[in-house]
Amino acid sequence: MKIFVTGAAGYIGSILIPKLLQKGHEVTALDNFMFRQNSLLDCCFDKNLKVIRGDVRNLELVKELAENADYIIPLACYTGAPITNLDPMAATSITRDAIADMLKFIKPEQRIIYPNTNSGYGVGEQGIFCTEKAPLRPISLYGKLKTETEAKILDRGNAVVFRLATVFGSSPKMRLDLLVNDFVYRAFTDRFVVLFEADFKRNYIHVRDVADAFIYAIENFDRMKDNVYNLGLDEANLSKRELCELIQKQIPSFYFTEAGIGEDVDKRDYIVSNEKLLKAGFKAQISIEEGIRDLINTYNILHKSEYYNA
Repeated sequence: MKIFVTGAAGYIGSILIPKLLQKGHEVTALDNFMFRQNSLLDCCFDKNLKVIRGDVRNLELVKELAENADYIIPLACYTGAPITNLDPMAATSITRDAIADMLKFIKPEQRIIYPNTNSGYGVGEQGIFCTEKAPLRPISLYGKLKTETEAKILDRGNAVVFRLATVFGSSPKMRLDLLVNDFVYRAFTDRFVVLFEADFKRNYIHVRDVADAFIYAIENFDRMKDNVYNLGLDEANLSKRELCELIQKQIPSFYFTEAGIGEDVDKRDYIVSNEKLLKAGFKAQISIEEGIRDLINTYNILHKSEYYNA
């Protein structure tokens, strides 16, 4: 297949692109390389890869690159509430508006695989799993932009949408501002963390499982299309305290405590069901424990300051 990926050198794209190439697909990868990352260097020799440095808001460029694509995977995004809040105008133009504009000129037969975030569930109800039918109540600008974009893509049709759990794990374009990645880094370097609202829960998914789910959607598109799927680990609906306890098993010197006052700026608190995707035939494989081990290896290599998005 011919696949056009925007934001291709980001955290997810840097895992996904090599996997697509290994499957024999032809990939056109667009990225503005705003973090000066070199995460696709190992792929550059592959004759099926075409890398373009450019801005997803350049509609003429995007129209040209998308022209012959069988699949479009729009990863370009200001990912996460902190970086979105730093520059709301740029975040809005890239995360929502660029995709809305692209939908106006791509052909009806071209297929889209879109990663939304399950942070759109906002604050769930105690003890009740969020399914794909649960109301979307995003509490951050980031969540609102992603939710609005999902609606536009589903209205257009011929698409598969994944609502991603909080992603974790190592990537050639690393991010330390994701919760598991951040907590393991603090455990590895500082040996302690202070928790705010320690019982708030969310769901998690390894970045490699995300890439594999995208490939699964390509290979099973006709029976999955025009549907939304939660993408996460059912066994990983964890509170911050539970996450820290798992980290402590692998880093025994790690100490965590709860703050008596103060609050977390990220108010998400929900548990998620991934049953619909399981019934469609895809099951995430990488556990939180495996991801923590992965991250410990990673943090023996890299330096903190280079890998925060915001």
